[in-house]
Amino acid sequence: MSRGRHTEAEMIGALKQMEAGRKAEDVAWEIGVSKHTIYAWYA
Repeated sequence: MSRGRHTEAEMIGALKQMEAGRKAEDVAWEIGVSKHTIYAWYA
């Protein structure tokens, strides 16, 4: 199953930023996805 246009490294980086305390909305906006996509990556 393809995960789209973002690499695994980008996904991991986004999740690490969230764990460091950044809001999902801010991280999502920065990399160009919705906050729902960020939460899907987290699951």
